[in-house]
Amino acid sequence: MNKKGFIFDLDGVIVDTAKYHYLAWKELANSLGIDFSEKENEQLKGVSRVRSLEKILSWGNKTLPQDEFTRLMASKNEEYLSYINKMDESELLPDVKKTLIFLKMANQGIALGSASKNARYIIEKVNVKDMFDAVVDGTDVSKAKPDPEVFLIAAKLISRAPEDCIVFEDSVAGVQAANRANMISIGIGSSEVLSEADYIFNDFTEISEEFINTLINN
Repeated sequence: MNKKGFIFDLDGVIVDTAKYHYLAWKELANSLGIDFSEKENEQLKGVSRVRSLEKILSWGNKTLPQDEFTRLMASKNEEYLSYINKMDESELLPDVKKTLIFLKMANQGIALGSASKNARYIIEKVNVKDMFDAVVDGTDVSKAKPDPEVFLIAAKLISRAPEDCIVFEDSVAGVQAANRANMISIGIGSSEVLSEADYIFNDFTEISEEFINTLINN
């Protein structure tokens, strides 16, 4: 059987920790008397922590001394981590584990390629750490997606050529990174948003074993 490499993004693909970022930012904004809803949260997606806090302050027409700004950023992260600490296997998105087990049984290379600095901790909490042959997270890369760095490092760690790799992604930048790396891109989410992906599914419940076998044998 052919040996391919399957690279998974973390957030929105394996688990949904975006909701915890939302709750942590909401708590921070509200503590400053600033309104924060899903609408504002949309504008923080894929944005750094520093830039996110700057945006929130600008919405409330507030300025803070540097030490207070730094303290608030740290407290947001602690709040976020307190949610992560409570995660367990029930937080895995539907049929992700089934797909990982199928790939493992088929003897394929499996890697994680995520911008999250908490990626290793999260896959341990949701009990899939042993499924991955390699993990590349925010501590291993210097360039953010759509730069393909994260996926190219992952391919190297599982000893696969980029063109023999398949990437599961839920963001436009992630799909673009996979395409730039010359890998097959599979979008998980909305076909309108992820139109640049080679294949698009709402979630893993729509991905059949036949389809995965086609990818392996292609």
